[in-house]
Amino acid sequence: MNKIRGKSRPVLRLLISVSVVVIVASGISVAVYGGYLAKRIEKRFAGRRWNIPSTVYSDTTLLYPGQAVNRPFLYEKLRRLGYNEVSRSPLQKGQMHRQAGFIDIFLHDFTSPFFEQTGFAVRVRFRHDHITTIARIENDQAVPILELEPEELMRFYGPNRERRQLISIDRVPRYLIHAVLAAEDSGFYHHHGVDFAGILRALITNLRKGTISQGGSTLTQQLAKNYFLTPERTYRRKLRELLIALVLEYKYDKNEILEIYLNEIYWGQRGSVSINGVGEASLFYFGKPVERLSIGEAATLAGLIKAPNTYSPYVNKSRCLKRRNEVLAAMRQNDWLTDAQLNAALPRPVKPAGYTADHRRAPYFMDYLTRQMADLYPPDVLSSLGLSIFTTLDTQVQMAAEQALARGLARLEAARPALKRKKPGEKLQGAVIVIQPKTGYILAMVGGRNYGISQFNRATQARRQPGSAFKPLVYVTALDQFTPADHLSNTPRTYSVDGKAWRPKNYDAHAPGEVTLRQALAKSYNLASVNLGIKVGLQSIVDTARAFGLSTTVKPLPSLSLGTFEVIPLELARAYCVFAANGMLPFPLAIKEVMDDSNQMLDQHHASVKRLISPAKAYIMNDLLRSVTTEGTAAAMKSMGVNWPAAGKTGTTNNARDAWFIGYTPDILALVWVGFDGGGSIHSTGSRAALPIWADLMKAIPQYISGEWFTMPSGVVRQTICTDSGQIAVKNACPRIREEIFLETNVPLKPCPIHRKRFPFKHFLNKIKKLFRHD
Repeated sequence: MNKIRGKSRPVLRLLISVSVVVIVASGISVAVYGGYLAKRIEKRFAGRRWNIPSTVYSDTTLLYPGQAVNRPFLYEKLRRLGYNEVSRSPLQKGQMHRQAGFIDIFLHDFTSPFFEQTGFAVRVRFRHDHITTIARIENDQAVPILELEPEELMRFYGPNRERRQLISIDRVPRYLIHAVLAAEDSGFYHHHGVDFAGILRALITNLRKGTISQGGSTLTQQLAKNYFLTPERTYRRKLRELLIALVLEYKYDKNEILEIYLNEIYWGQRGSVSINGVGEASLFYFGKPVERLSIGEAATLAGLIKAPNTYSPYVNKSRCLKRRNEVLAAMRQNDWLTDAQLNAALPRPVKPAGYTADHRRAPYFMDYLTRQMADLYPPDVLSSLGLSIFTTLDTQVQMAAEQALARGLARLEAARPALKRKKPGEKLQGAVIVIQPKTGYILAMVGGRNYGISQFNRATQARRQPGSAFKPLVYVTALDQFTPADHLSNTPRTYSVDGKAWRPKNYDAHAPGEVTLRQALAKSYNLASVNLGIKVGLQSIVDTARAFGLSTTVKPLPSLSLGTFEVIPLELARAYCVFAANGMLPFPLAIKEVMDDSNQMLDQHHASVKRLISPAKAYIMNDLLRSVTTEGTAAAMKSMGVNWPAAGKTGTTNNARDAWFIGYTPDILALVWVGFDGGGSIHSTGSRAALPIWADLMKAIPQYISGEWFTMPSGVVRQTICTDSGQIAVKNACPRIREEIFLETNVPLKPCPIHRKRFPFKHFLNKIKKLFRHD
């Protein structure tokens, strides 16, 4: 027996020695690994903790007394901005209340590139479709201009596609913190990152079930898992989670850990995009910032953490309600709620704000803007630095443009069923561009009928023949040599083009053989326009086209005046802006300002214009193009409900492959194109296919229609002329006269040669007739 004991002592000593070595080695390993983790955590937290996608916003919306408004569009805009409609005042922030003659709005707080606005309550009064007054509700103080915050249009997501709005712990209400702790870790402020009793309970449960179904994780461990580790369920990962939690608690205080947790945690799904952080979750589920959450709403959010897509109020309200009540009960159990607060919260239903799937609005405009942003910032910056990009887009104009195009194309197909195509890629298409001519701000852009089917942007990428829509560039070139009263030949003639005979013709086969320049443009006579182009000089017209910003190849051929080459619609719209902007060519702008995540200005894009023609020449062109809408090819505009002065030009190409209308007022310009991508005939003209869409759009945006016309500048002279000769009318002699405008350098100086010689005899006859007239 003693021999056995003697032999066992060396073995025991060996085992103890090995155990000590293992324990020491393990301790050293843990210490080394802990040091490694500490450096890794410190480095991660010292830098940018999250990749925040940059956000694209629309322009702000201005409201002011006297402004015409489309009230249904305004109410819809307020709903998109997150204003909840309530049945009565007084209001809380983010609420609105409508009555027959007014609307009360309690504005949100928001930061623009130039000022920060603290929300206040206002009453906007209407009479018919005009704003009469705007005043603060608290003191009835008049508000001369009310600015509504911009709408979010898109975010530049990285590969993780996460929406996250960072908040500081100071902004989080105490009852929301208590709700989260009641749901996830009621002992958070009492442990050091790990709840060993909880881990032991979970371990026993897992051993019984034979799977890892419980983790016993503290809030700190959840942060370690979500922020540093993969979601795999293994004991090895669990050990790493435990060590990271201990290091986190050692290096950071509780509130900092809680703040990082609240900004990191996953809170659900919006389409293909995940909702992360309590700031984003509050907006997604309840349409309000965390400061304005009720106790019940806070408990609802806290209850979602366990399984966001299981307890989501958008998925199952009854399950969500049950989970919320469990959290409320846990809050009461921890003395974080009084009985009165609990009893007040329990009966209330769960009422989520509602949402649409996360998708880009104004998608063709967004594609255009994305290409511009790519020239300014690399993709990783846009997807990680949380920039705020403010654009020129007016969402009301964009919606009106999309709706007008959809209705217009549907009308055309209904009127002519042969235009309908079964294959989505072959359907009748269209494009709409709306620009502020004096600034170049792009207010709306529709590049096609359905972005989901075709992402090809016909507004910026298509090359189509402009047809007669090009004629204004011919006529503006001619104003150096011709006047609106000059007569042009409108008779058929054969031209040689590349060795082949070319014989153009008028759309109207019964057009007169001679017309004035004004009539030729108003009625869009092809023969007169070709004749004018040759007299002016084809190369001069080519030079004008290039100066006006058309980048496509334009050759000095006789057919040039009829727009037989290709143009990009946005460039053609820009060219027309020269007339509407009193002779200035603007640069099309989609981006106004870019701010960083600290609201510091990074980029600011101002309107950029250059003078191309004199204000006098622009005024004459505006007057000529107004004749198109009053007595020419777009005269049907009035019957479509356009009862304000406007200028514009229709365009139709050979075989009716393209239909155009570009129309404008002093404040706004819109281009409409209709056609098939494949070039098939639409069997219609610009006045029948494109003009109704333009009129429909304009009527929907009354805030841009002042009803005013251009002021006549210096350098323009009015003169009464004889329409038969184009010269100064002889009083009581010329039978057909009209008031015409001229450049002061090109005014008719001679009296009418046709009727001047006959004046004395005619005057004598008129006197004789008066003597014998019996009244």
